[in-house]
Order: sequence, then structure tokens, then C-alpha cells
Amino acid sequence: MAYHEGVRVAEPPATGTAEPADDLLERQRQRESSARSYPRRLPIALVEASGSTVRDRQGRTYIDCLAGAGTLALGHHHPVVVQALRDVLDDGTPLTTLDLPTPVRDRFVTQLFEVLPQPLRDGRILFCGPTGADAVEAAVKLARTVTGRSGVVAFGGAYHGMTQGTLALTGRKAVKEPLGSLLPDVHHLPFPTAFRSPFGLDNGSVDGAAMAGRLVEWALTDDLSGITTPAALVAEPVQGEGGVQPMPAAFAATVRRATRAAGTVLVADEVQTGLGRTGDLWASQAIGLDPDVLVLSKAIGGGLPLAVVVYRGELDGWQPGSHAGTFRGQTLALAAGAATIREVVRAGLAQRAREAGRRLTEGLATVAADDPRVGQVRGRGLMAGAELVDPGVVDADGVPVPDGWLAGKVQGEMLRRGVIVEVGGTHDAVVRFLPPLVITDEEIDQVVDAFGAALHAVHAERDEEGAR
Repeated sequence: MAYHEGVRVAEPPATGTAEPADDLLERQRQRESSARSYPRRLPIALVEASGSTVRDRQGRTYIDCLAGAGTLALGHHHPVVVQALRDVLDDGTPLTTLDLPTPVRDRFVTQLFEVLPQPLRDGRILFCGPTGADAVEAAVKLARTVTGRSGVVAFGGAYHGMTQGTLALTGRKAVKEPLGSLLPDVHHLPFPTAFRSPFGLDNGSVDGAAMAGRLVEWALTDDLSGITTPAALVAEPVQGEGGVQPMPAAFAATVRRATRAAGTVLVADEVQTGLGRTGDLWASQAIGLDPDVLVLSKAIGGGLPLAVVVYRGELDGWQPGSHAGTFRGQTLALAAGAATIREVVRAGLAQRAREAGRRLTEGLATVAADDPRVGQVRGRGLMAGAELVDPGVVDADGVPVPDGWLAGKVQGEMLRRGVIVEVGGTHDAVVRFLPPLVITDEEIDQVVDAFGAALHAVHAERDEEGAR
């Protein structure tokens, strides 16, 4: 274990020591970049998947609460997605056409526009390269183009991608510090969090959302803020990698008001929250963020790579070819995406995510009720997190410090019990849950039980170490 500024964090495993003897994992270790991440904490090689479960080469089955980092809204191999893919393969539609139209592309656009927030249904759509990061880059380029400005405002704790441009918008410093200069003229402001407030307000004496909102208004509209009026403000309705931090509705309203007053383009990054995950089809709409630009990826591709930017029509100031990519609108992804959107709406999966998310967060809170190592359980819909802390060490505001070591141990113990979860947040101390929207109540209860058992197992392990 290691310590950083008094906080216990998990050390990256030494190369060759953390991954088991499975030959697929071993060949991956020998041939793939050291940048690979998931197999280090989740040393499994997968061969089969269905619904909310996956199976490894040893025949062990796991409930998948990672789901492609939230990509698989319908889970693995959902029949409507499989059928959509077969239809494309059988009817001879070209598999890639750049941005030339096809019936499959037209159906996807029609299906998506039918369910967009009302202000964007008369807007425009841009197909990007097949990653959310490329779509965020495109949104920033669009805002700069139409405003003639260069600045961008983002938030601490944000995650928008791993390209040079999106890293500049991302909050985590460790991934940026080795790289030197990134996208210039980017400014970060505090994101309001109810637990571990950036303003030291965990006692509730002052409204952190109101204070953060005042900072946004000051930065965008006060002539003495030192920040030139920005082209764009980019925000996640729920910060995912930042530790599952939901944006308060009051703060969203202030952000919308301030950006309008400044003539700043408001960009909502719904790469992870979009299409029902948070209990509403669009998380930004539910809190009144009302963006000018909506960035979408992950779930809208039905498990295949697809990313788009949807924006108000009056912003359509592109010149032809201003943003392009070879795989913008790949046919199989378009077919899978249209089928996924239809099924999410038909089956009421946004409402299902709200109900299932309540069962999940209430269950997690219940099993952790008497455990001071669980600082907070939070989230919206099926985007949930449990922040783990070291109750024996507090920060200057009296809040227990985040315990990334404990979160890593809990993640490993949950894997042993057949549940795949992710970690994130400050020092990776938040155990994150992003299951498919089709997860059953029984599976949710198994996830909750595994979390409780993992906490107990790590506690017992620490007691044994202390006794030795």
C-alpha cells in the first residue's frame, strides 16, 4: 500500500504479479501496452455473455456491473440488437459509407430525434469518430467556431476523454501531468458535491450548490474574474469517473442562466448518462440543464462504437469537412443503436433504471449502515457509487479521508464472489456500479450481498494482519 498526502491509495500491481496464469491474460501481458488497465484489477478472460452476466474461461459466471463502462444498456447479446445486426449482414447494406446516407443511417437519426429533449428535436446531428472523446472534441470545436472565442470552462472531477483536447477538460491531474501543454485557455471550477465538499461544507451550514453556482456566474459574467468570456462550458449531469457525483438541479439552473447571459455554448456530456441510465432518458433534461449541445456515445451504439453530437440548429456554422472521421456512422453500430433506442423506450427501461437504482442504493446503504468505512452511497438510477473512507484519519474539515486501498480490496473480493465492479473518484476510493438496465431484482440483491460480504472479508483480513 502507498500513501499520498496522508491518504491511503492502491498501488498499481507490479508487472507480471497480479494477473493469473490464464494464457490469454499472460499473452496480453506480454504483447499489449502497459497502458491496459482493467485486467490489472479484474484478472479474468471472458468467453461468453448474456444479459447481465459474463462467463470466464474457467466457467465462472459474474454479474457485470461494469457493462462496458455503461455501454451495454440492454446487456450482452440482447435479441433485438442481435437481430438488427443479422438484418444488416443479410441484406447487403454497405458496412461503412463515411457520411453517405443509407436507410440504416436514416432510421437511426429518425429514432434518435424522436426521443431527444424537445429543444433539440429541430436541431442538427454530427456523426463523429466512434468515441465519446472525439464527440467532446467536436462539440468544443463547434462552440469555438460559432462564437469566435477560444476559452472553455469545465469542472473539477470531470472526465471527458483521453485525447489531448479532452484531457485538458478532465479533472484528474495524474493523467495530465506527464504530458505538458494541452488544449489552451481551459479553466476548471469546483463541482458541488454533498460529501467532501470542495468548499469544506459537509456540515450543511452553507449550500455548496449555491456557492458553486455563484462562482460560475462570477467566472462567466464578472468583468474582473480574469476569465475571458468562454466559447463553451462543458459539464456532466452526473460525474462518473469523478466518483458518481450528481449535479444538483439548482446548480444546473444557475449554469444555464449564466451561460445564456454570457453567450457561452452549454455542452452536456451524456456519454455515460444518456439513454436511461440515470432513471430518465436524458439526465440533463431531468435537472433542467437544457444544453445547447448534447454529446452522446456508449449506449446509443448498442454495444458497438458510435458517437454523435446533437446541437441547436442556429449553431450549425460548420464548413464542409470541418469535423470528419473514417468511421462516422458505421452501419452495424447504427443498426444496433436504433434497435437499442427503440427497446429502451418500448420497455420503459428509464423508469426501470430509476426503480432498480433505488433498490441498489438502498441495499448498499443498508448493508453498510453500521460500517464507518462507507462514507456515502450515492447516485442516480443505475449509476451508483459507494465512497469508502478511512474513519481513523480525517481531513482539515473533519471528513474521513478517501481509502483507495480499501476500495481496491473490496473490488477484488466482489470479483471472487461473482460481481464485476469498477472504482473511481478521488484516489479511486469509490466503488462504482454501472449494470445493464435489464438487470433483475434478484441480481441486484446478489450484488448488494457481495458488497456487504466483501466489506466484511476485508475487515477480517485486516484483523488477521493486525493479530500477526
